[in-house]
Amino acid sequence: MTVPVLRFAPSSNGPLHLGHAYSALLNFSMAQAEEGRFLLRIEDIDIARCSRYLEEGIYRDLSWLGIEWEEPVRRQSEHFDDYAEALQNLIDAEIVYPSFMTRGEVRAYISDCEAKGVPWPRDPEDAPLFPPVDRQRSTAERRRRMAEGEPFAWRIDMAAACSHAGRNLAWEESGSGSKGETGLVIAQPELWGDVVIARRDLPASYHLAVVVDDALQGITHVVRGRDLFQVTAVHRLLQELLGLPVPRYHHHALILDASGRKLSKSQGDTSIAALRAAGAEPRDIARMVGLGIP
Repeated sequence: MTVPVLRFAPSSNGPLHLGHAYSALLNFSMAQAEEGRFLLRIEDIDIARCSRYLEEGIYRDLSWLGIEWEEPVRRQSEHFDDYAEALQNLIDAEIVYPSFMTRGEVRAYISDCEAKGVPWPRDPEDAPLFPPVDRQRSTAERRRRMAEGEPFAWRIDMAAACSHAGRNLAWEESGSGSKGETGLVIAQPELWGDVVIARRDLPASYHLAVVVDDALQGITHVVRGRDLFQVTAVHRLLQELLGLPVPRYHHHALILDASGRKLSKSQGDTSIAALRAAGAEPRDIARMVGLGIP
């Protein structure tokens, strides 16, 4: 019988808030209920924004909440070679390409098309899809621009990747998506267009790093916020392309503020540390996020 393995994977770029507490407590309680393992992963691949100081704060908050995890903690910044190997496999399969267009060039290209009456397609988060310009460049031009040191990102050639992976992409969902989807969910990665997989100075984007991490850590159940439900299609595509195991998914409800907005580090939403300093107890946090843990 396979032992369930769950994980909580925060980024060390800010303090934990109530939304993080809910996800961490839910993962931990589900692992305990299934007599499984609970792992902690620090997603610090963005070394410019992440810090050890903030990481230590994560450990303090989780310990205070009564959460225990296995050691050692996986820190993404210590595993760049794993992501570089996965990226090279995608490069060798010719399903990624270097993208040189700046944000300004992308905006100008799309604006020009829309000015001509061409409606521009958008992804599930309502962001415009990436233009085909870089995908259509010749191999010679790509090599020249890379050799000259021009900044670029690696993007997945979504059409080629979907053709390579086949049409039977799906995942088992025990939570719910934006429309209440449960059970077998058909993945539609093509809706996201040519997403960024890595950058010249970083061997992986979130999408690539998370599927590699989950596979190497043996994660069997991915329990995370509903805001990541749609993009799971991209993760399923990468798992298929890289020959990685497919965990079960559970996308839980989000903790919202009074205006209905998702809590965010960047917006300075009240941190767990601040609530603790104000006199809150761990059981208060559990009640605040609706778990009712005694």
